[in-house]
Amino acid sequence: MRVRFENFCFALVIFALASCCGQAQQLKIGFSLEAIKGERWQTDVDEFQLRAQQLGAATITRSADGDDDLQFRQVNELLASGIDALVLLPHDFQKASRIVDAAHARHVPVISYDRLVQNPNVDLYIGFDLFSVGVLQAETLIAHAPKGNYILLAGSPLDPNSKVVRAGQMKVLQPFIDRGDIRILSDIWVPEWSPTQAYILMTKALQDLKVPLAAILASNDATAGGAIQALEDNNLSGQVLVTGQDADLAAIARLYDGTQLMTVYKPLAGEARTAAEAAVTLAKHARVETTTTVPNGASTTKAILLTPISVTRENARQTVIKDGFQKLESVRRALPKDKWADLDR
Repeated sequence: MRVRFENFCFALVIFALASCCGQAQQLKIGFSLEAIKGERWQTDVDEFQLRAQQLGAATITRSADGDDDLQFRQVNELLASGIDALVLLPHDFQKASRIVDAAHARHVPVISYDRLVQNPNVDLYIGFDLFSVGVLQAETLIAHAPKGNYILLAGSPLDPNSKVVRAGQMKVLQPFIDRGDIRILSDIWVPEWSPTQAYILMTKALQDLKVPLAAILASNDATAGGAIQALEDNNLSGQVLVTGQDADLAAIARLYDGTQLMTVYKPLAGEARTAAEAAVTLAKHARVETTTTVPNGASTTKAILLTPISVTRENARQTVIKDGFQKLESVRRALPKDKWADLDR
């Protein structure tokens, strides 16, 4: 009887050790975002967490509400908790370099997510081809207004993505500007990509307007929304072509009510899932296979770049709505009833 009892105790010890080892082996991925605001970033978080869970990893998400020092403190807390990899959406791409250094000091790999940290030592960058975003925006405008007066409405000057999008826009616009076909009336950079600031700045630009305005090259849907409100206040809504980016619900509705010409759809679920998969790979000390690199200061950073899609009212149902990124009924509810027939075509 004693032998059986000892064997039973030994089995319990082995089972307990196996359980502890199994728990210890679960990977922990930290996801630090500058802020979770608007539908865009909540979609990223949801998809990232779901894919990481499917891969057997636990996730810890933190939002810094646009505060660089808070983001730094939050990441240090994540590092102290024992995360195996960090996915970082930085607020200020320059100040975030210290976050990468802190992570590497603990031998934790870092993925720069959607916005590239100014630190060539970051392990991987995952985002969309933002140069192509700018190209798509400008090409769509040129197709509808190859001549006329334009206002450029860029994003935050603290966000390197703003400059990449602008470079793509100017590649298309510059020949038309050089010929005198297009005239840039104002070049506005919007702090924090804020729709409120876009509205204020665009209102001032419209007050100073002395000539007809053909187009506003807005770099995303939030700033486009602010600009369109300013146009409406000046009885110009629907008369000026406006671009966007992110395929927000409000923007898709504006495509159908005629106040926004286009937006750029970036399949966010794919970006977030790719980041989760790469984070798990790096956490296992394995190599992420990609031959793509992006410039980062005097050096380059290994990257995975996804392809954006131009969306107008003509293809919204075949892209954004078909993918389930926006629901048909949600768009319908955002439109006045007299526009429902356009949505059903």
